[in-house]
Amino acid sequence: QVQLAESGGGLVQAGGSLRLSCAASKGTFSGYTMGWFRQAPGKERAFVAIIDWSGRITHYADSVKGRFTISSDNAKNAVYLQMNSVQPEDTAVYYCARARASSYSSSLRNYDTWGQGTQVTVSS
Repeated sequence: QVQLAESGGGLVQAGGSLRLSCAASKGTFSGYTMGWFRQAPGKERAFVAIIDWSGRITHYADSVKGRFTISSDNAKNAVYLQMNSVQPEDTAVYYCARARASSYSSSLRNYDTWGQGTQVTVSS
């Protein structure tokens, strides 16, 4: 059973940058769509960005488009989320997840493997 572990979260000032990493162990995500999601206090978990198995096709939530970039390195079994020009509304716990086989979707219900999350806090 593959396990996912996020890292790179922390406290950052508005306008700053942060790079989140997601590493897979006891398995791989090669051949799967991977996604980043976030959950702010009192809100439901929401889609942020996804990348297909080839690493060439990506999709972003409107709220982060142009500021965040998702990328993957299959050789390292890692997925990244580069966050630029962060704003206080980006404050949340960020989760990486692996989609079900043959799925390319931003819907949470299509993801069956999740990491524990990493906290991102943006101060104004």
